[in-house]
Amino acid sequence: MQKLNKIRIRRIILLFALLLSVQVRAQQDRPNILWITSEDNSPFLGCYGDAFATTPTLDKLASDGFRYTNAYANCPVCAPARNTIITGVYAASNGNEQMRSTYPKSESVIPYPELLRKAGYYCTNNVKTDYNFAGDYNSMWDECSRTAHWKNSPEGKPFFAIFNLLTTHESQLFPYTPDAELRHKPEDVVLPPHHPDTEEMRHDWAQYYDKIEDMDAQVGDLLKELEESGLADNTIVFYYADHGGVLARSKRYVFETGTWVPFIVRIPQKYKQYFPAERPGDAVDRNISFVDLAPTLLSIIGAEKPDYMQGNAFLGKAVEPEPEYVHLTKGRMDERIDMSRAVRDKKYRYIRNYMPFRIYLQHLAYLFNARSARSWEDYYLAGNCNDLQSIAFQTKPVEELYDTDNDPNELYNLADDPAYKEVLERMRKENVRWMKEIRDVALIPETEYMERAGEGSMYDYMRSETCPFDELLAAAELATQSGNGAIPDYIELLKNEDSALRYWGVTGLLIHIENAKCALPALRAAVDEDATATAVLIGETLYRLGEKELAEKIFLRILNDENRTMMERNWVLNSVDAVDFRTPAIEKWIKDFYDSKSEELTGFLIFSNYDFSMCKIILERWSVI
Repeated sequence: MQKLNKIRIRRIILLFALLLSVQVRAQQDRPNILWITSEDNSPFLGCYGDAFATTPTLDKLASDGFRYTNAYANCPVCAPARNTIITGVYAASNGNEQMRSTYPKSESVIPYPELLRKAGYYCTNNVKTDYNFAGDYNSMWDECSRTAHWKNSPEGKPFFAIFNLLTTHESQLFPYTPDAELRHKPEDVVLPPHHPDTEEMRHDWAQYYDKIEDMDAQVGDLLKELEESGLADNTIVFYYADHGGVLARSKRYVFETGTWVPFIVRIPQKYKQYFPAERPGDAVDRNISFVDLAPTLLSIIGAEKPDYMQGNAFLGKAVEPEPEYVHLTKGRMDERIDMSRAVRDKKYRYIRNYMPFRIYLQHLAYLFNARSARSWEDYYLAGNCNDLQSIAFQTKPVEELYDTDNDPNELYNLADDPAYKEVLERMRKENVRWMKEIRDVALIPETEYMERAGEGSMYDYMRSETCPFDELLAAAELATQSGNGAIPDYIELLKNEDSALRYWGVTGLLIHIENAKCALPALRAAVDEDATATAVLIGETLYRLGEKELAEKIFLRILNDENRTMMERNWVLNSVDAVDFRTPAIEKWIKDFYDSKSEELTGFLIFSNYDFSMCKIILERWSVI
């Protein structure tokens, strides 16, 4: 009997060892994944047809891999773009679209590194996080630091590693490089038609191309290191930029210049079953965007995609159908409040502007550190810009439609052209469908997030029974309709119990201000509105209708209320700047606030304190400082 038991034990041990061996081999058979990201650059690469670019490394990577020609950042700025990437959920759905904010993430939405680690991957991030939600970013990674590296992964364990290259970031334009030191010469720059031909504009374009060349060399160093480690044949390499950029009217805008990104994937022969086209070197015209990245990672490693993820896997074992449309969003960019949604198919881009009373190129403190941006504004104010260059300083139409094949710079709006009526209606309908599907948080003004969600997330609030979502979406569409508007309906919305519905009521009046004079009694009755965003737009509408004393009363009531937040003051200051509302009392408040903060706020703190930043912008325009 004892002999029989020993035999059984040996068999169990052998079986266990066999299973363990199979598991280890399965782990080793799964690909390593290396992501290399660059900052703030559109496809200004030789492999994308840019003859001015010097990018031998990325051109070689494209010839060895697959170059995606329709790849997009869903948000044209870093933190919301990364929020979408890390969760597989649109930032506009998470409630994390507003730039540089720390609103909670839903506990039901799990960042993909946690899912990869659960599946047996060693996950490293070097080093940028910037995920735009509250929480401990480092804890989701095995390593997250300037020294994080795939080399630290345990033997036999597959790795997922990210290296974030900052070389092409917008800030790299701010230190001036003399023309004589530039490798790309300003006189050789071919300017896009919307940029004026100023010395500063040519210089910054040339300096930017130098930075792209430097970034390309950094990618080469990482690929060389991978090759020398002996792991290249087991590693799928991704390269992409975190959004478009970087000169004015690219980053932060839902145009092609802000959202179209270079995206290259190199897949070793060992994993040729994942090839997205027939052979390496081929271009892939599939629509992809950042919301697709987390599902794609899970598909590659053979893990199940969670139900909450909103993208489609485009590589791996569980490739999903190609989406017909890509969706793009814009919310608050630092101190500047705005809201736009865009829909892109392979020919057209549709844009819906929910705050068309704001100009395109608002003077944003960080952006206007660039000499090129300042020169454009100066050129316009001097009356030197032509019609195309002047569009940037004009208010927006409610709807925009561009034929990107024939108008790649998206300068000729076709929304009012009867020949494109069918295209316009199709894409308008798709925008509404998508906003409803993802429960778009931007239907609620940012100043109300904390009040509505409490300690929870806006993602969860928008899916709760207390959120009047369908009414909000209908009101937003009603407010931003073209033509003469629906003034009686807007007035009725002003009386609604829900402050966000009142917000869309006054938004409709402000958009259709030329027909809104009959709403003056309702607006006068609403001067004590407490919800900040709604109150501010009531004040701005009153101002534009000639009721300047009432408008000033609303603005000063909010500015002088010590219980109001930075973001609430920022709403007032955005309106003050938009209508150039300069009264002695308003100027005094702005100057006093600026003086009280100016000594303690320096460097980057200026740009992250939005009320102070707006005060500085306004006072400089008024030549007070």
